[in-house]
Amino acid sequence: MLTDDLLADPVALTRALVDIPSVSGDERDIADLVEAALKKPHLTVSRLGNTVMARTELGRGTRVVLAGHLDTVPHADNFPSRLDGDLMWGCGTSDMKSGTAIALHLAATLTEPIHDVTYFFYDCEEIEAERNGLNVIARERPEWLAADFAVLLEPTYGLVEAGCQGTMRVRVTTTGRRAHSARSWLGVNAIHGMGEVLRRLESYEPRTVVIDGCEYREGLNAVLISGGVAGNVVPDECVVTANFRFAPDRDERAALAHLHEVFDGFEVELADSAPGAMPGLTTPAVADFIAMVGQQPRAKLGWTDVARFATLGVPAVNFGPGDPNLAHKRDENVEIPKIIDGAALLRNWLGKEK
Repeated sequence: MLTDDLLADPVALTRALVDIPSVSGDERDIADLVEAALKKPHLTVSRLGNTVMARTELGRGTRVVLAGHLDTVPHADNFPSRLDGDLMWGCGTSDMKSGTAIALHLAATLTEPIHDVTYFFYDCEEIEAERNGLNVIARERPEWLAADFAVLLEPTYGLVEAGCQGTMRVRVTTTGRRAHSARSWLGVNAIHGMGEVLRRLESYEPRTVVIDGCEYREGLNAVLISGGVAGNVVPDECVVTANFRFAPDRDERAALAHLHEVFDGFEVELADSAPGAMPGLTTPAVADFIAMVGQQPRAKLGWTDVARFATLGVPAVNFGPGDPNLAHKRDENVEIPKIIDGAALLRNWLGKEK
């Protein structure tokens, strides 16, 4: 149970959320607890699958979104959490249960914000876009996403990170002909045939693109490989999955065309894709938020749901206490002062209770 004492303290709440297992696809328990915690008189709470939405209905002239995902990547001997001075260690501390805890803390305790606020606590962000909780909402309850501005509490180390990269995964396949490994000259080894694909990946030179003063670095990497039949069989198929992180000046069509150029001569199949988002720093809502933070924004190197809001015409930024360089790492951690400072800044931005 997420008690009122926990909800009042974003640091303790972060640790409580981290200690609830919620690897992507297994968010029911944490969603149940979050939904129960949000049953407050000043909030209207709805749920779709394992995504929980809470909103104020105060008749304000503007509506903003605060959103954080509930899921984490698989544990890597980093569960449950532990404290060491000003550091909290554990899976999800940086990406992004510290940011999600801030949103939950504000949702439960800020009863009279100066804007109406919609809070999202959603599932399956760390896996394929089709299962992403906000993507499901966009398909089935798009009216829930209506807003004037959105803040995704992804890890940014307390800075504004503008826009985001697009992400695309493709499967590159080589084929051969099976044979007994003792008579390998009768076959064609598909794994050996993958060597040229790996050489192209190893020698790939990614672009660096500057947009609105934010530097986006592209990247193309093999992330999975499969092949082989048995220990005495020349394999007839090998598949490499490659992940392309592309700057937001490319759309998905251009990104896929580029991958077909890189892997020319090989079978390329699209596995998963999500568009990037331009920084949009001149949008008044974004400019005002940046001024509130008081530091120069930088590019978001990674995909986040700011892209989802961008496609709906809702300006959005990333802002959270975690360090993005620690996301998904075995030694993932968050600095406790960053949680405290982030919660205070967002509370000040949304307006103190009357």
